Amino acid sequence: MITEKNMTIYDHLGELRTRIIWSFLAFLVFLIAGFFLAKPVIVYLQSDPIAKDIQMNAFHLTDPLNVYVSFAFFIGLVLAAPVALYQLWAFISPGLYENERRVTLMYIPISFFLFLLGLTFSYFILFPLVVSFMGNVADSLSVEGEYGIQEYFSFLFNITIPFGFLFQFPVLIMFLTRLGIVTPDFLKKIRKIAYFGILIVAGMIAPPELMSHMMVTLPLIILYEISILISKAAYKKRIKAEMEALVKEKEAEMESAYNE
Repeated sequence: MITEKNMTIYDHLGELRTRIIWSFLAFLVFLIAGFFLAKPVIVYLQSDPIAKDIQMNAFHLTDPLNVYVSFAFFIGLVLAAPVALYQLWAFISPGLYENERRVTLMYIPISFFLFLLGLTFSYFILFPLVVSFMGNVADSLSVEGEYGIQEYFSFLFNITIPFGFLFQFPVLIMFLTRLGIVTPDFLKKIRKIAYFGILIVAGMIAPPELMSHMMVTLPLIILYEISILISKAAYKKRIKAEMEALVKEKEAEMESAYNE
């Protein structure tokens, strides 16, 4: 058997190719499942109180099909993500310490949960505010809206999916801290700059009124503060792991010198 230490670059590329193939096969399986799940998901979203007063039209012949395929594709990606993350972890794990393998393996369910949490927050909290604001603007201008089904769901994706990725921030900070790229002191030092960036991001996402802006800003600030706490814990564990590795290295050197 080829061990990790004597694997050549071609062996690594071969293993990477195998793991990419497994990830792609998992996506194909879940894509098929997505075609079965897409219809009930779309029907649920259309019957939700957010959209019940919106009459959706198809302005192009292919609009319903495009929406159906988009949902199937998105469901397939979301369900296949844990498999792809596991394959990535399995590829890089031989280069990690044993305790780092256990910790990084925990990133997969945490990352998946935070992505779903971001989607849930944006759909049930933010999206209704945006739709209500847009409806109020239309009413104030005496505009009778006719919305295309593809336009509606594209707008929904543009609002919700970015929050799924924004909620990955604590996991990203944990990972960068364990790699030694980020420290909790650095995060504290740039706190004011980060808050300013959060205000800008919230202003780009939320409708231009105070309550909606705060509903976006506060969760992002809380996420940043949680990330600092996570970074502290990850930093302590990294320092401990480095010290243990250093002690083992010294013991090995002393034992080698003693045997000589």
